Amino acid sequence: MTPELKDLFDFLRFPSVSTDSRHADDVRACAGWLIEKLNGMGLQATLHETAKHPIVVAKSNHLPGRRTVLIYGHYDVQPVDPLHLWTTPPFEPDIRDGKIWARGSADNKGQMLAHVLGVEKTLREKGELPVNLTFLFEGEEEIGSPNLLPFLRENAELLKCDVIAISDTGMVGPGVPTFTYGLRGISCCEVTLHGPKGDLHSGLFGGAVANPAAGIARLISSLHEPNGRVAIDGFYEDVRPLEAWEHEMWAKIPGVTDAQFLHFTGSPALYGEPGYSSAERTWARPTAEVNGIGGGYQGEGSKTVLPAEAFAKLSFRLVPDQEPADIMEKVRQHLEWNCPPGLTMEISVGHDGKPYATDPNSSFGQAAQNALRKAFGSDPVLIREGGSIPIVQSFRSVLGVDTLLLGLALADSQVHAPDENFPIENFEAGIRLSQLLLEELAG
Repeated sequence: MTPELKDLFDFLRFPSVSTDSRHADDVRACAGWLIEKLNGMGLQATLHETAKHPIVVAKSNHLPGRRTVLIYGHYDVQPVDPLHLWTTPPFEPDIRDGKIWARGSADNKGQMLAHVLGVEKTLREKGELPVNLTFLFEGEEEIGSPNLLPFLRENAELLKCDVIAISDTGMVGPGVPTFTYGLRGISCCEVTLHGPKGDLHSGLFGGAVANPAAGIARLISSLHEPNGRVAIDGFYEDVRPLEAWEHEMWAKIPGVTDAQFLHFTGSPALYGEPGYSSAERTWARPTAEVNGIGGGYQGEGSKTVLPAEAFAKLSFRLVPDQEPADIMEKVRQHLEWNCPPGLTMEISVGHDGKPYATDPNSSFGQAAQNALRKAFGSDPVLIREGGSIPIVQSFRSVLGVDTLLLGLALADSQVHAPDENFPIENFEAGIRLSQLLLEELAG
């Protein structure tokens, strides 16, 4: 095993599950491992306490006249449930079929450590870096980064930089270098319909009072037109149209055709807003999704009950130039207008994040593309991504700089799922990319 893989295995063994208080000590221990690793490389690493999990900041020797690059990552991971679906224990890294199998291998420990090891290699070979470097690693990304934005605001001078790089996204296919220049935003809520004061016998009371479970089904069905277009009034009015060059480029990207979407998802058919490919729907169009629905009897067999309440969890993926607060107000109005008679409604607003987009052909964007080209030996593809990383927009608003998203995970990396994995060749390419990126960004 190479020294780089040994470091990654040590890093992956920490069960740094940020959402589970039982793992608070493990999260802290993982941060401590990072501090020791970064200081051992010759960087100046410090641990910063937050209301929950600590933030790690490390700096190289900053010299005047050089550009400053900030590299962000997160050392916390998702829960591992359901445990029985893992082939090998999630915190005992294993190598099979040229891949590293462990929780956090792709999201985000493998990707972020590749940057760390690339910096270490450059320092070992050349004695210095071509830029001023700051690492910013947090332990709360998987719970929405509740303490990172306040930290940015309080430490803007400490984190001052010219550009930010993140590897926490994906590649469109094996060996295809991918530069993500946009992310969708998000706005979430939970809606609950209340009916009778308690569950009722459906034979004695059915037909005389409104059924919340039936009501929530009607409410959900009102969110879309039959063809898949979102039916909320004004939902599309601020959407930035797809550029012609994006349409042309995305149509040529290997691995993202409609047929491949269908094969990968295992769905019986594709479905969505008319007039767009699957890639365009997920990267550049807004959506309304039902993430969960419940109410009434859920056990085996029948129970003739009329439930007292029913709920649905909703999320809305947003694109430039939509605003989460504006969309949530439109959602609220739509739900209130469509609330079935005989029921009362309660809406609980959840987390949100603004969409993000940057010019992929800016000077920094060109530098990122050059680094990807050299690291992988082929021209990169330029995409937007359907997921959300709200902190990227926070970086822009607080630090005033753009972010380069250079993902290394694959679609089948099982991120957030059992048997998460990360190809060894991507890990090694990430180390090369880290070195090349700093050289290119030095100008």
